[in-house]
Amino acid sequence: MVTSFSETLKSATWGDHESAESESYLTELMAGRLAPQEYGEMVAQHYFAYVALDGAARGLAGHPMAGRFVFPELYREQALERDLHAVYGPAWRDRIAPSPATRTLVARIDQVANWPGGYIAHHYTRYMGDLSGGQFIRQELQKIYGYTKGGGGVDFYVFDEVGSLPRFKNEYRARLDALDLDERERQRIIREVRLAYQLNTEVLAELLDVVKAAA
Repeated sequence: MVTSFSETLKSATWGDHESAESESYLTELMAGRLAPQEYGEMVAQHYFAYVALDGAARGLAGHPMAGRFVFPELYREQALERDLHAVYGPAWRDRIAPSPATRTLVARIDQVANWPGGYIAHHYTRYMGDLSGGQFIRQELQKIYGYTKGGGGVDFYVFDEVGSLPRFKNEYRARLDALDLDERERQRIIREVRLAYQLNTEVLAELLDVVKAAA
């Protein structure tokens, strides 16, 4: 029985996925122990990462392979701007800056933007997480900070334009499985997904250091 690429990808990166989810910053956040501005630090880092990721998507929209993983309904920049406005107010742009770890992540996204497999790897790492565990995070943040769906604060996690999330994720996996890849390219994409998890986890680890330093 041949294992699908989406299953191979999930299995090969499961340890990295669990590591990212267990990062202590998220533990502190979900426990309600962080001030709104400390939550805003994560929103800000997401903003810089998604400006890069969605920018890469726009550049690859016409590519026969990468274009199948360009979904304008997923773009997060405007949602993150609303969230940052809710947390920091109208002068939010003056309150945020990319952390060193975020700059490294953005640099890697930019570096692989011309490689369809690299773009897909980073897109898969971020968006499939947002559409899955991110929905639980949204529900908890609404309870902790009183944000309302569509009112800013947690709009990053709202994907109403996608419709059914399970159906969308199944379609996404089907597109992964339909990729015409040789084994070398499959392994290269898997390695890039693992790197993407590592870089995203380092962003969260750095956020925890910022929180501790401010305590």
